[in-house]
Amino acid sequence: MESGSPGIRNVRPAILVAASHSGAGKTTTVAILLRALRDRGLTVQAFKIGPDFIDTAYHTEATGRPAINLDLWMMGPDAIRRSFHNFSTGADISVIESMGALFDGADGTEVGSAAHLAKLLHVPVVVVLDVWGMTRTTGAVLAGMRDFDPDLTVAGCILNRTGSQRHAQMVLDSLRPELRDLVVGTVSYQAGLAVPERHLGLLTVEENPTSRAERDDAQRRAGADLDIDRLLAVAGGRATEPADITEPADTAPAAPAPARARLAVARDAAFCFYYEENLRVLRAAGFELVPFRPTSDPALPDGTDAVYIGGGYPESFAAELAANTGLAGELRRRATTGTPIYAECGGLMYLADSLTGYDGTLHPMTGILPLDVVMDPAHLAIRYVEVRTRQDSPLGPAGTTLRGQEFHQSRIAGTATLPHLFDVTSSDGATSVAGYAVGNVVASYIHVHLASNPQVARRLLGAALAARGEQA
Repeated sequence: MESGSPGIRNVRPAILVAASHSGAGKTTTVAILLRALRDRGLTVQAFKIGPDFIDTAYHTEATGRPAINLDLWMMGPDAIRRSFHNFSTGADISVIESMGALFDGADGTEVGSAAHLAKLLHVPVVVVLDVWGMTRTTGAVLAGMRDFDPDLTVAGCILNRTGSQRHAQMVLDSLRPELRDLVVGTVSYQAGLAVPERHLGLLTVEENPTSRAERDDAQRRAGADLDIDRLLAVAGGRATEPADITEPADTAPAAPAPARARLAVARDAAFCFYYEENLRVLRAAGFELVPFRPTSDPALPDGTDAVYIGGGYPESFAAELAANTGLAGELRRRATTGTPIYAECGGLMYLADSLTGYDGTLHPMTGILPLDVVMDPAHLAIRYVEVRTRQDSPLGPAGTTLRGQEFHQSRIAGTATLPHLFDVTSSDGATSVAGYAVGNVVASYIHVHLASNPQVARRLLGAALAARGEQA
């Protein structure tokens, strides 16, 4: 266990929900569980291990509170502890959804796995087992997961995709008593629970054709056989106290500072990928965050001092973005007059001259950067990265470092004429260059995590104030 100097201890009720393998129904089961806990009148805080944006949006819908990503590569252990403490404050219970299988971490190791984070935070684990087509073998899988790591507390189990009440009872009857005691409920198959897939993942909340009311109803039906009282008891049963937080005080995000500048944040179906921790850090730096919709709003919000355009699926809304010439024109004017504009992944695509979809149709974008972007199913980039700036920019002086991730299926057509902003080192040690900076415009394919360097938010605020003629 990691340890350090005396710090904040977190003893709030929490569970980490993991599974034996990807595709076991963990995400669906977590949504059902979140809905059931909220229906009890509890304040529920959801967390997601890894860089996923889509699962956290469904968690947010179920709990009514922004869900938080916990990612060891991008944040490090101390920032994970700090984030878990900060965001679980005020919640009656926290639920952490794992990424992938329980014990699977980087390169076949434990590092970054759900088991690693469960031990880091001293949170008990509830495993989801897909029992479709299975009875007595359930016991072998559950016993193996319970006993594999003696330092991990596997305190509960949810049997997922039971075919009928009889099937559920057969599985329970097949378990040894000590394993049967771990079962805290069953989840039956329900139409309407599955989230449709599309390129690069699931459909977002914003694009899901199933209504929220339909999802809520399906979740309640599927969760009818969860024993919430036992789950709450499991969540309160910590084996030990969590390790101390060793995060230096000067890097931990404080409460939101008095707003000194307005940051317009693109928030609509095309641009919906943001780490909640990033938004918290930006508020703490002194930004007031004001949403705008690039697909429909004709102008930026009044008083905008800086712009943040995150990722999403602009390729699915390229026609709407191209038609909104009023906003594109204002963004071009802002870029020429020095307003800081920060864009990542989908935001980079929007700042380009054009975006060509999978069907070959070319759509004009804002034209701020002399780039042409093409959707390409043969070009899939998935990696963790650390970046170092090669020049001064609104993110800070040359040499500023950040960690983040890339996940996209588009590419820059031809050879870009702009100099690159970042020297990049991926988690496997490969090196490259990426990103662009033109004046106060910064854009790249990388989704950065500001917990890796909260000073960047303060530097961006300084750039916004300087563009307004004020001193930071």
